[in-house]
Amino acid sequence: MKARKATPLAQIELLILDVDGVLTDGRLYFGARGEALKVFHVRDGHGIKLLLSAGVAVAACSGRRSAAVAVRMRELGVRRVIQGCSDKVAALHRLTAQLAIDPLNCACICDDTPDLALMTAVGVAGAVADAHPLVKSAAHWIAKADGGQGAVREFCDALLRARAGRP
Repeated sequence: MKARKATPLAQIELLILDVDGVLTDGRLYFGARGEALKVFHVRDGHGIKLLLSAGVAVAACSGRRSAAVAVRMRELGVRRVIQGCSDKVAALHRLTAQLAIDPLNCACICDDTPDLALMTAVGVAGAVADAHPLVKSAAHWIAKADGGQGAVREFCDALLRARAGRP
């Protein structure tokens, strides 16, 4: 299979974030009552806010459901939060139809193989440093940081630099 050339980062209009393993370190914490606890990195949150203020839409898309994700995304101003999603490509197409954006002007950042189809459906596929090897091989861009450790901030910074015409 021939590798597909990435869309230039400066053309990205929507960033889709996986949650577990990208916005978090991928570990699942459960409290005594069975509630799921998640840890988010503050730098990732600031990068998301910077991207939103630059006019880039941001969506969080997770296969799991978590009240913590809803709270954190609301706190950051991310209005498009899709949880319990079994088909992220279909979610991408719903989002791009709503926003009138070409899927090739979208980016995602992922960590594991369930997201390989999404990675091939967008213009720029990103991966966290500790992503599964197949995800890293499918990525156009790979963070230096692991998931939950500032990888999203790195990707946001790369998008913002590209939009500003800086390397």
